[in-house]
Amino acid sequence: MNITLYAKMLKVHAKSISSYAIGSALYLLLIIGIYPSIADAPGLNELMESMPESFLAAFGMEGGFQHVSDFIAGEYYGLLYVVILSIFCLMTASQLMARHIDRGSMAYILATPNSRKKIAFTQALVLMTGLLIIGLTTALAGVIGTEILIEDKPFEAMTFMNVNLVGILLFFVISGYSFLFSSMLNDERQALGISGLLTIVFYGMDLVGKMSEKLDWMVHLSLFSTFRPVEIARGSVDVWPTATFLFLLGTVLYAVSILIFSKRDLPL
Repeated sequence: MNITLYAKMLKVHAKSISSYAIGSALYLLLIIGIYPSIADAPGLNELMESMPESFLAAFGMEGGFQHVSDFIAGEYYGLLYVVILSIFCLMTASQLMARHIDRGSMAYILATPNSRKKIAFTQALVLMTGLLIIGLTTALAGVIGTEILIEDKPFEAMTFMNVNLVGILLFFVISGYSFLFSSMLNDERQALGISGLLTIVFYGMDLVGKMSEKLDWMVHLSLFSTFRPVEIARGSVDVWPTATFLFLLGTVLYAVSILIFSKRDLPL
């Protein structure tokens, strides 16, 4: 790793990282803040029971919201969290590699006495650091928010942290293939487009597969099938096999990205 490059790039992206982290934390606090009024609303569970089972299953709400962790997992981690971290991973990965290649500034970085592997590894660490900051800020906001805003409602802190662990590792993989395309391609928009399309396809396959019995096979082809926030929050999922798989897959993707960048020809 090149410390100087790491510090410089982290400074360049500090505003973006802090914006995503604060935005994610505030959205989560908003969800936590409205839970007491939702939980005490008469007929909520009856209303949910009247909804189609396929719709409830698609968003992990088939068991209702008996606990605050269920509500947070379903209402925030099931959609908003996915959107926020997807945008961060896709945008930042393309900016760290493909943008510099596209605009020619990578030549100046490569002119320093550092190997391509060291430069690519440093850029990857910037992306991983940003992802970790956003993930940990969100988790901390959830723990503190429930402590302050929720009274007399059961909250399982350990299962909540498991949701965040699997969530961070899922986006470790998504950032990994985004970084891979960014390292392979010369055009920033092309790298961003392919990464974004793949992410949308994965999410769409997971959503459609959960809503249709005839297409339920699609769920098994989607990366998002590894992230079941409501089930994890209820403690009904053993997260460690999934966490191990995601960690290994993400590590491989980053390693391949660095290797490809170190071997490929770059435009002058």
